[in-house]
Amino acid sequence: MSGTQVVAALIKILVMIGFVVNTAAILTWLDRRMGGLMQDRVGPNRAVVKIFGREFRLAGLLHPAADGLKFFTKEFYRPPRADKLLYSLAPILSMMPVMALVAVVPFGDTLCLNEVIREPPGTHFWNAVWPVVPRLGTCGAPGVSVPFMVASLNVGLLYVFALAGQGIVGAAIAGWSSDNKYSLMGALRAASQMVSYEVAMGLTLIGAMMIYGTIRLDDMVRWQGDHTWGIFAQPLAFVLFFTAAVAETKRIPFDLPEAESELVSGYFTEYSGMTFGMFYFAEYMEVVTSSMLVVTIFLGGWELPFLHRDGITIQLGGALVWHQIIPHIWMEIISVLAFFGKVAAVCWFQAVVRWTLPRFRYDQLQKLGWRVLLPLALANVLVTGFVVLAIDKGGAPLWNGLDLAADLSQAIVAIAITYGVVRLVVGFFKPRQRRPRVVGSAAKLAAKTGGTPVTPMQA
Repeated sequence: MSGTQVVAALIKILVMIGFVVNTAAILTWLDRRMGGLMQDRVGPNRAVVKIFGREFRLAGLLHPAADGLKFFTKEFYRPPRADKLLYSLAPILSMMPVMALVAVVPFGDTLCLNEVIREPPGTHFWNAVWPVVPRLGTCGAPGVSVPFMVASLNVGLLYVFALAGQGIVGAAIAGWSSDNKYSLMGALRAASQMVSYEVAMGLTLIGAMMIYGTIRLDDMVRWQGDHTWGIFAQPLAFVLFFTAAVAETKRIPFDLPEAESELVSGYFTEYSGMTFGMFYFAEYMEVVTSSMLVVTIFLGGWELPFLHRDGITIQLGGALVWHQIIPHIWMEIISVLAFFGKVAAVCWFQAVVRWTLPRFRYDQLQKLGWRVLLPLALANVLVTGFVVLAIDKGGAPLWNGLDLAADLSQAIVAIAITYGVVRLVVGFFKPRQRRPRVVGSAAKLAAKTGGTPVTPMQA
């Protein structure tokens, strides 16, 4: 491995780990902020920084930093009868697989360092800085391309499943080694829950692999860029995989292993200080990595509708509507921003789910995994097999119809993204107006009659 490749690998590792860690830290703020908005309360606003005598709250964004300092300064306590080795090893086993999981997740297209195509002089002056690359094919000779993923492994999803299953070990060891009955019960719940939903999660992706024809995550993204996003090709698999992924992260409504109303804090009840912080932070990191997998497999990864390596190409069926070449460096920047933007959107949606749905009972959780998700995943594999065989035997009219349907789905996604971005920008700059809301029929009746009379307080 040359020095340039080593530097490129280190940069990619720092980018992915930095994004996961920082996004997980912001998610701790987003959870509180989202809960405050949905429950009509203030939310995080206590952390204050003083600059030139003025106080700035920054909408509570200083709370993640305050939490980090608090974890480092809290006392580390270990139960007297706990297993010293396993008790200390459990937080590490819970956190490290999540960090290693991002190694095979592609966060952008391959960066071509050689000049593949150069437009005639005077056509586009920026091509002298960075050329345009072809839409299809490779970058050129080996050693002049940098894939935007830490490790380009052929095993792809198999590596993901191998590491995702290691989270069971950390939770089980933490509950058993703590010498606490509540912790042991939480560990048993975590192990059974993660095994149950791991089976359903694996089966949901078999249909996707049949459609894509590969287990490499980067090739899955390229297939979606050339055809349609996986959410349109495998809609049922998307719903099942997202549900199983939320259950794997052990968050509401699947937080039975750490249900505070039943088990105090579950398998990490006896942990304090930074050891508790590692469990706490690993949960949010699991949210980020699961969102990365959802985006990569079902939401097009770094791909955006009609944006390809050579620029913008709007095509419906066999008719070319508009084509504009764009230098390669800008397409790479757009692809990386698109991937991280999609991941942030999925993380936000998981926060909405967390503050919307109530917690399942344990029997309901197991029934959902074994009696709903698993049969539906098997049915999805069966239906996908029939559809793939029918498409292979179809003629040219069927293929043309599928190409047109794929282009229409891309157009729908492009319109939806544009609408969402416009609404987000307008809502950000629009001043907020708080209006009192009267909830409930009795409260509405009292408001119509002039309000509820209140006697003055006596001295």
